[in-house]
Amino acid sequence: QLQLVESGGGLVQAGDSLRLSCAASGRTFSTYFMGWFRQAPGKEREFVAAISWMGDSSYYADSMKGRFTISRDNAKNTVVLQMNSLKPEDTAVYYCAALKSGNYYHANDYDYWGQGTQVTVSS
Repeated sequence: QLQLVESGGGLVQAGDSLRLSCAASGRTFSTYFMGWFRQAPGKEREFVAAISWMGDSSYYADSMKGRFTISRDNAKNTVVLQMNSLKPEDTAVYYCAALKSGNYYHANDYDYWGQGTQVTVSS
């Protein structure tokens, strides 16, 4: 079982950067694909990025490619989402999630979720 805790959200201006972190408890962290999702008010939760067990493969939603970078440190049980060139449309609650098996793109396939961290980008 994993417990996930996100941090690093906040209020920034368009063009700024933010670094979100997700700390995981449990000794099986490296056996999970890790993903980031976000949910804006009135919208469905959407895929942002995912990273493979050893961190050698990463995947991004089209609108985040080139701006966001996902990374993980299995020794520290952490996964990080570096977000650059932020836009007002990036405003959402960002969630960290752990996937044992399934499709990394599908939120319903994930097994564990953090509580979320708010990111607000002003224009």
